[in-house]
Amino acid sequence: MGILVALLALSIVWASRDADKYRKLVWVTLFLTFDLIMFGAFTRLTDSGLGCPDWPGCYGHSNPLLALSHINAAQEAMPDGPVTWIKAWIEMTHRYFAMGVGVLIIGLMMVAWIRWLKPVAAINAGQQTFKHATQYPLQTPPAQQLRNPRFSPWLPTLLFFAVCVQGAFGAWTVTMKLQPVIVTTHLLLGLTLLALLTWLAARQNDHAPVAAKASKLTTPALVALLLLIFQMALGGWVSTNYAALACNDFPLCHGMVIPEMDFEQGFTLWRHLGKTADGEYLPFQALTAIHWTHRMFAFVVIAFIAWLSCKAWRIEGLRKTATGLLAMIGVQLLTGLATIFFNWPLAIAVAHNGGAALILLLLVMLNYKTRLPTAKQSLPVVQGTPAQADRII
Repeated sequence: MGILVALLALSIVWASRDADKYRKLVWVTLFLTFDLIMFGAFTRLTDSGLGCPDWPGCYGHSNPLLALSHINAAQEAMPDGPVTWIKAWIEMTHRYFAMGVGVLIIGLMMVAWIRWLKPVAAINAGQQTFKHATQYPLQTPPAQQLRNPRFSPWLPTLLFFAVCVQGAFGAWTVTMKLQPVIVTTHLLLGLTLLALLTWLAARQNDHAPVAAKASKLTTPALVALLLLIFQMALGGWVSTNYAALACNDFPLCHGMVIPEMDFEQGFTLWRHLGKTADGEYLPFQALTAIHWTHRMFAFVVIAFIAWLSCKAWRIEGLRKTATGLLAMIGVQLLTGLATIFFNWPLAIAVAHNGGAALILLLLVMLNYKTRLPTAKQSLPVVQGTPAQADRII
């Protein structure tokens, strides 16, 4: 099924009018990775992570239809348990989707390596032919001057190893029964794939000229990205510990600015879901600590990204990205508040996860663009290829 997902995506690329099929493949893979993150959030929020409690199949079968008797038996034994026919399909659809993205990333890596090595093979063949005909060596430019830098294979290769690690954590998510640190790491690795694919996609496009003063925002943009990653880790920790409604009022928490909290138990990483490291039930104060920390740090992240976006908005070449960031942090704040006031509705909760992924995408793009002026000053333009400034990893 995962192969079919990949073939469908490849057929879209093949049928596209875009002459640059590699660029189209990169953007299609990026789009599907974003969709996968959204569907992963849906899987987690519907408690479908153990809909098929083994891996990679479902009770040893390739799809829930073949495992129907096992699913029905598990549901009869535990009517309120994690295994139902619908949850099994949700979980397996997520796995099929993930497998398809993995196949596309393998394709990206293979194409990049073939395109990267092609000039070397052409040079060697030309030199041998010329020398055989004239007995003199052919003087040719170095291979690196003939290579198109946007086909640099190192980033696609990194993506390949990252998706392999992500697949391993996907398996451990199931086999270790949704252990919070494993599930949170699985989420962060998915977002890492999205960030790397965004950078790769940015490298495929020609960008509008960016003013030289954009380079002054290189460090602040990186700081904003690191703050966002930490906040997403906190958000993942809230979700995987089911602490979203630990504070059901705002701006206070249980009517207090600083409620009673248990940070030690809440942020003990290696423990089972709902349990302390000693195997006792996790106290409610620990869930409150998890939720309250995510909520408070959100204001730090929102303030810093808003400041950065306002600075970037004044710089030529960064205005569209900055506008998108300002809009998205506003939407993200609204969906975060809505999950509290409307008691964590599924659609809004999934949208909140998707909003975080979009902010990550925009921040990665902003980080890429702030480096364009410096890259243009330091890297030469290779004749016959796009400027290396727009293709640097």
